[in-house]
Amino acid sequence: MLALIDANHFYVACERVFNPRLEGRPVVVLSNNDGCVVARSPEAKALGLPMGAPWFQCRDLARRHGIVALSSNYPLYADLSARMMAVLGQFSPRQEIYSIDECFLDLTGLERFDPTAYGQAMRRRVQQWLGLPVGVGFGSTKTLAKLANHLAKREPDWAGVCDFGALDAPAQDALLAGLAADAVWGIGPRWAARLRALGIATARDLRDADPQVVRRRFGVVVERIVWELRGVAGLTLEAIAPPKQQILASRSFGRPVAALAELQAAVAHHVARAAAKLRRQHGRAGAVQIWLRPQRDGAASAPPSIAGLLRLAAPSADPAVLTAAATRGVAALYQAGRRYRGAGVMLLELGSAARAQGDWLAPDAAARAAARLAVLDQVNARWGRGTLRLAREGFQQPWAMRQDHRSPAYTTRWAELPVARAG
Repeated sequence: MLALIDANHFYVACERVFNPRLEGRPVVVLSNNDGCVVARSPEAKALGLPMGAPWFQCRDLARRHGIVALSSNYPLYADLSARMMAVLGQFSPRQEIYSIDECFLDLTGLERFDPTAYGQAMRRRVQQWLGLPVGVGFGSTKTLAKLANHLAKREPDWAGVCDFGALDAPAQDALLAGLAADAVWGIGPRWAARLRALGIATARDLRDADPQVVRRRFGVVVERIVWELRGVAGLTLEAIAPPKQQILASRSFGRPVAALAELQAAVAHHVARAAAKLRRQHGRAGAVQIWLRPQRDGAASAPPSIAGLLRLAAPSADPAVLTAAATRGVAALYQAGRRYRGAGVMLLELGSAARAQGDWLAPDAAARAAARLAVLDQVNARWGRGTLRLAREGFQQPWAMRQDHRSPAYTTRWAELPVARAG
């Protein structure tokens, strides 16, 4: 048996943990530069506020109904996510973290527990220890567990926990018949439209479809979903996430950037973020791709992003090496007089540092570089990202994305820790 646990309206829930005044109020979280709505509380959904709506178009509605808008606070969300996953990991020895707010647990060998009671215990512990509301779905496959989690949120009588396998066949049929095919994990709008053309409109239709016909029309991925809906496992639990094959870091700027030095500082900052992720998976990059997004000025249409690829003389995870290459690339792509609205980097040709060939002519240099990077990571892990950085990044970031409504980083910055005072 598998369980899928996810947090309800996660970004909003994280904000409410440290600001109880937001409870019961319509709240939205905005994307980078406070552009679009990326998370909504149930109260905001009830007002008809659509996901992805540009915020400037919603301000009249917000004023009428008292909607609270907050800038994305990614350090807070990431920290509470890590804490939530650690708490849920206590309920099973095998856990797959699927996204920032959801994970699978393998409950094989724990059949002696009543799943519904076990799920309620998970909900209580996460709520008590972290203040986050979660839903729990149980199923014999990943797809059924995901579906059960979806149903748990729809049926108030289940109190946030659904054990799909405990339902009798007529009840399962009725529930699946009430769900559109695109409510099934892995079925997107395009596939759903093609399935409807074949008379497969609901989750029950998909479960009962001929697997061979589905495979011929859609391939093995959708066929696997059909079998998963029937209780035949086709998706394994990934207890350890595989190393990434590419690592991306990018941001839109809070204001247009025209100066070369400022543009290089922004790219250096992105390189530092990407390199830190690379070192966490014990990898090295053989190439760096950079791109610049020009700003549309006046009536002229914005040209497409300008990209360049730079291969390194030797694979590296050293931000100094990667930044030097990226800085040269920015200088080559930069056009004087043009303004830019964003930039990004991608580390490519990734390999394991354990298999990298060392420099036999200068073994001490490699050891010193490894020690320096270890200190860099240790300091930043303890005192916060960016405590130690390359001078190329600078200390002022006038290009940083706009966050006019950001809440404090309650758990990751000493200066912003919540303070409790007696009486």
